[in-house]
Amino acid sequence: MGKAIERLKGLTKDVVLLEHAIATLSWDQETYMPRLAIGEKGEQLALLQGILHEKITSSEIGKLLEDLGASDETPEGVFSDGNVVDSAYVREVFRQYKIQTRLPKKLVTELALAASHSQAAWIEARKESNFSLFKPHLEKILELTRQKAESIGYSETLYDALLDEFEPWISTREVLDIFNSIQPWLTEFIGKIGNLRKIDDSFLLKEYDISRQEAFGRRVLQDMGYGYDRGRLDISAHPFTTTLGRDDVRLTTRYQKEFFKTGLFGIIHECGHGLYELGFGENIKGNILASGTSLGIHESQSRTWENIIGRSMGFWKYYYPFLKEYFPENLKSVSMESFYRGINKVKPSLIRVEADEVTYNLHIILRFQLEQELISGSLSVGDLPEAWNLKTKDFLGILPENDSEGVLQDIHWSMGAFGYFPTYALGNLYGAQFSSAMEKDLNMDYILEKGELAEILFWLRKKYIATVLPDLQRSLLVILQEKN
Repeated sequence: MGKAIERLKGLTKDVVLLEHAIATLSWDQETYMPRLAIGEKGEQLALLQGILHEKITSSEIGKLLEDLGASDETPEGVFSDGNVVDSAYVREVFRQYKIQTRLPKKLVTELALAASHSQAAWIEARKESNFSLFKPHLEKILELTRQKAESIGYSETLYDALLDEFEPWISTREVLDIFNSIQPWLTEFIGKIGNLRKIDDSFLLKEYDISRQEAFGRRVLQDMGYGYDRGRLDISAHPFTTTLGRDDVRLTTRYQKEFFKTGLFGIIHECGHGLYELGFGENIKGNILASGTSLGIHESQSRTWENIIGRSMGFWKYYYPFLKEYFPENLKSVSMESFYRGINKVKPSLIRVEADEVTYNLHIILRFQLEQELISGSLSVGDLPEAWNLKTKDFLGILPENDSEGVLQDIHWSMGAFGYFPTYALGNLYGAQFSSAMEKDLNMDYILEKGELAEILFWLRKKYIATVLPDLQRSLLVILQEKN
């Protein structure tokens, strides 16, 4: 068994290297690629995806998994020495092998090529605020995504197969149970907040020099523990984090001159993702295991850093004096307490990545409902903008004025990432549980007021190692059922 697992690790190292090469091309497409280069870039991505598919579905990998005892009944294989890391490794390889062997190579490469062109079309459509430029690309992506779900197989709905790619072992029905539990409470709570005293956040809507926004953001990044010897920060149409190598995890954000929160909280959010990716132990770095437990757990990191830490009073007791040095004119008459209230203002808004903590999950539930309808075919792509606007009015009480602040604001569907959106809300809920545990172990107010963010990172890395995703998912359902 020792020889079998070492051989398997050698084969899957090539898989990881190919994934990183694909990520490098994708990162280039989203940051520095010339607009007219999209044609060959799409072909490059499709070619590498095809090679990757051949690697992970090779008959040798199948034989090695069989030799190691991996099966539907024992996906982790059979290890007499009880090696937890190797058992987890075999489970993840078996999971990928099982899924990928159900997908035709032709479909994999078609999806990669279509997604590359679709993302480029989305960027142009968003700039022009013109959904019709994106519509045919989304229709193509949807057609291929349905074929993908059918090939993988599912328990109850097509959406199950897509959701499982991002949040393993959870079903659409279980997510529905969770969202149905929180949506009425959120709607009622937002109504109560709307009747309270209005918060002045007009000082956040002044012109903030972008170069100074970036300089302040980089200072926070460094304090959080993100090192530029293992990554970089760039600008993209939609903020993201990507792993290009075992010691190469890159972040992007976007800035607005007249809305300060966009850039900074985007940086903190993506840094949460980056720190998670950079925190894997030496025993699994470069291994197929070093990719995160699930996107829900990944989002628990980014959302915890962005909201629970980054919007806290303690955080700004330390950082607000520094921020005033960067923007003395904008903030000279704004007290720290007023600033704290302003960045935490609750008010329904149109852009998901700029939404406050209370209304954010409604943005996710809206997208979750729409993409289920798109996948099932009960909603056509042509009717999507109107459906988006109606749900926005129903959920948030406001209407987008154009496609860019409505149906075109997110990149996910252009990538074919159907099933991704629920992980943001699940991440909020996971993060709340982890943060509750963290507050029992650490004097959070003292740590934040001293700017000692490294202590928080140390706790997160030590505690998150023990996370068992299915148990955490079940605990969510139990908690919400008890509250109901």
